[in-house]
Amino acid sequence: MKSYHHIPLTPDNVVVFPSRAVAIENALRLFSPGLAIVDEHLTRHLPKQWLTSLAIEESNHAKDTVTVIEAPRQSDLLIELIRKLKPQVVVTGMAQFEAITSAAFVNLLSVTKDVGSRLLLDISEHLELSSLPSSNGVLKYLAGKTLPSHAAILCGLVKNQVYSDLEVAFAISEDPTVYKALSQTIELLEGHTSVISQHYYGCLFHELLAFQIGDRHPQQEREPAEVISKEMIGFSNSAMSTLEGAEFFVPGSKESGVIHMDLDRSFLPVPSAVNASIFESFVRQNITDSETDVRSSIQQLVKDSYGFSADSCSEIIYGNTCLALFNKLVLCCMQEQGTLLFPLGTNGHYVNAAKFVNATTLTIPTKADSGFKIEPSVLADALEKVSQPWVYISGPTINPTGFLYSDDDIAELLSVCAKYGARVVIDTSSSGLEFQAAGCSQWNLEKCLSNVKSSKPSFSVVLLGELSFELTTAGLDFGFLIMSDSSLVDTFYSFPSLSRPHSTLKYTFRKLLGLKNQKDQHFSDLIVEQKETLKNRANQLIKTLESCGWDAAGCHGGISMLAKPTAYIGKSLKVDGFEGKLDSHNIREALLKSTGLCISSSAWTGVPDYCRFSFALDSGEFDRAMECITRFKELVLGGSAKVNGSN
Repeated sequence: MKSYHHIPLTPDNVVVFPSRAVAIENALRLFSPGLAIVDEHLTRHLPKQWLTSLAIEESNHAKDTVTVIEAPRQSDLLIELIRKLKPQVVVTGMAQFEAITSAAFVNLLSVTKDVGSRLLLDISEHLELSSLPSSNGVLKYLAGKTLPSHAAILCGLVKNQVYSDLEVAFAISEDPTVYKALSQTIELLEGHTSVISQHYYGCLFHELLAFQIGDRHPQQEREPAEVISKEMIGFSNSAMSTLEGAEFFVPGSKESGVIHMDLDRSFLPVPSAVNASIFESFVRQNITDSETDVRSSIQQLVKDSYGFSADSCSEIIYGNTCLALFNKLVLCCMQEQGTLLFPLGTNGHYVNAAKFVNATTLTIPTKADSGFKIEPSVLADALEKVSQPWVYISGPTINPTGFLYSDDDIAELLSVCAKYGARVVIDTSSSGLEFQAAGCSQWNLEKCLSNVKSSKPSFSVVLLGELSFELTTAGLDFGFLIMSDSSLVDTFYSFPSLSRPHSTLKYTFRKLLGLKNQKDQHFSDLIVEQKETLKNRANQLIKTLESCGWDAAGCHGGISMLAKPTAYIGKSLKVDGFEGKLDSHNIREALLKSTGLCISSSAWTGVPDYCRFSFALDSGEFDRAMECITRFKELVLGGSAKVNGSN
């Protein structure tokens, strides 16, 4: 934008999305407008429930529900509609003949400012990744004037001639409140945009910059944005309260990096077999559909790992991330007017995502001494209180606690759910790396379900999974969802803006699943090696934490565990950027500011006093993390202080 179009943006002004459709839906969820006007060419991937006719029944309009009216792309007709209907949000593209100059854009900015509408303008069709891009009126405007706070520009990279299905989108905003919230929204609802897709376009941008000869003309002074006097729609109540309370990714600076023990991903070295499969998927030409069809491989995987039978009637849906798939399930639950039940000690991203879209949720109490597992009697008590229950169970490995459900455990829980006609979401995304499973029998879900008798047709099981842990592909995500209830499948597809894995990733994962399912000796040895590494890391982390005044809960699998900062609660700390008495919430900030180590606080885990530590770091980073924990103890408790609760 700076080199080719003379627009002085900072990285903060640019928010990356998996696709244009995801960007539009997430922006509308952030604001939840009572009325939005959306370009008829851009409504195809919006939830069907949002689309309406001009006759809006105000009395039927539920709180925080978006209502969308389709509009023509031609600006004069659109402007007339905006003046008459006064929508809170306008999402539109531009006709080719109107995109050459900035006149149509200026008119849209003016009318939306006058009626108090926010504007999201899509210029995807007019954005060329070329060393000689044609004239673009919107970008010309931005070179000379700051973008007003009520407007944002959407750029979907949709003109790829090599990989027509490889899309990434980005939004440009110069309002700090908006670009920060959009960035946090994508983190909550999608996780992140595919690393491979971002890298592909990153390479293209890098090559374009290499073509560009340095501009000898000084950057022209931009005019400041007009002050918007009319009040615009703010973020929805549920979005605002979630964004205020959630914990987000903390980027490192050039001066100092951040050690991340707060992420749901592995940073362990990627085996050469994985690298070879990724490389092959990119260099191969004319890959056939059968070579990218992972259905039978996933059927085999869930049969072998969990005894789950996915027959020809089952629907298997793929997503860029497990979180993106989970969020569509939350919307299905809301569509059925259901209540989502989370056990205490659930992945904080999932809980926050449900709160963001204003789903009805309930917490099932769990206890530290039973590994934060759901107890059947407690589940039954919770199900007594709700109608249309949806029960979320993370297993066999529980994320983030790292404890395991045995086959008997899951059989008992499914029996209770069947009795109350609950829909059950079993999330296996953190499973496959159990390193201490002695005495914990392997799941046989097919047998469990055949023994369960339910008179309620609403009872069904949805299996959610993620291949990156199972196949040691750190950073490359591939989520899947298996459903057999046809009505639920129909509801799921009514929310069509799902970001899906690219065909090259499907090829890669099909090859790796083949190695795993055929029990290839070399690949099996790699998995055993990773489990051993994680076991050693977990033991070392427990030892370090307990010698530094923490009570570690321990774990039997996965990549994280919980620990309580027993010796630190109530202690005072004053360092650069932090001053106060420590508790299990602010200890995240205190650790980060004083040592550069980032963990998840009890606000994220949902468990009073317990923080989360992820330990699947590379060896050098893990060693530095252990040093940070020790240094923090010396800062707060003193080098010779006794720990474990006293000082």
